Amino acid sequence: MDTGTGNITAGIDIGSITAKAVLLRNGEIAGTCVRFTGYNAKNAGRAVFDELLKEAGIAKEHVSVVVSTGYGRKAVDFADKAITEITCHGAGAWFMDPEVRFVIDVGGQDSKVMRLDENGKVVDFAMNDKCAAGTGRFLEVMARAMEADLDDFGVLSLSGEPARISSICTVFAESEVISLIAAGASRENIVSGIHEAAASRISAMAKRVGVAVPVMMTGGVAKNRGMIVALENKLGVSLIVSSYAQVNGALGAALLASRMG
Repeated sequence: MDTGTGNITAGIDIGSITAKAVLLRNGEIAGTCVRFTGYNAKNAGRAVFDELLKEAGIAKEHVSVVVSTGYGRKAVDFADKAITEITCHGAGAWFMDPEVRFVIDVGGQDSKVMRLDENGKVVDFAMNDKCAAGTGRFLEVMARAMEADLDDFGVLSLSGEPARISSICTVFAESEVISLIAAGASRENIVSGIHEAAASRISAMAKRVGVAVPVMMTGGVAKNRGMIVALENKLGVSLIVSSYAQVNGALGAALLASRMG
C-alpha cells in the first residue's frame, strides 16, 4: 500500500451515464477510473472513488482533498467541496494543454462549450442541458435505430455522404432516420447525416460563444472519430483530443483540489 508521500488529491465527476474519478499526486496523474453511474449517484461516487484507490494502491487517508463535480456532485457527501462542471472542464483542459483557449465537452446528456483565458479560467460558456440533440444520448438513440454498434458508429459515418436530417429534436430526428431507411438511403449516408446534425447543433452553440484556437474536445463522445471529424468540418479547425478526454471533468476537479490542499 502506498505510504502517501506527496500531495495527493482526487476529483470525482458524477455524470448522468458514467462516474469518473482521477487522482493527482504532486501535479501528475496517479490514477483514473470510470464506471456506470446507475440509478444512485451517491453510491456511484463512493464506488468509483474506492475502485480508484484500490487500483492506485493508495490509502484513503492519504488523499488530502476531494472535489466533486458533474450533475451529481452534491451527492458525493465525502467531498470537501463541490464545483461546477464548467469550471472543472476548463481546468482539466488547461492542465492537459495550457495553450488551449476553447473547450467542447460532449457528454451523455448535455454538451458544453467554453472559452478560456491563459490561466484556464472560463470567461464565457454555453450549455445545452434541456435537449438531448448533440449529445451522447442522441448518438446512442440513433445507433439503435440504425441497428449499429455504438463503438463502430463514428467510423461508419466517415465512409458516407451526409443524408439531410433537418430536425434538432431527437424524437423527430429518429423519425427522419426511419423515413430515410424506408426510402432506401445507404446506411453510411444516414449515419454520416446523423453526425453532421449533431455537429451542427454543437458548432452553432460554439460560434455563439466565439471560438478561439486551439480547441480541445472532451467528454465520452470524444472517443467517436466521426463526431470529431464532423465538428472539425463545421468549425474549420482541428480539435485536440487527449487520452484523458472522458475523465477531463474529474481531472479538473482534482487539479482544483490540489490548489486547496
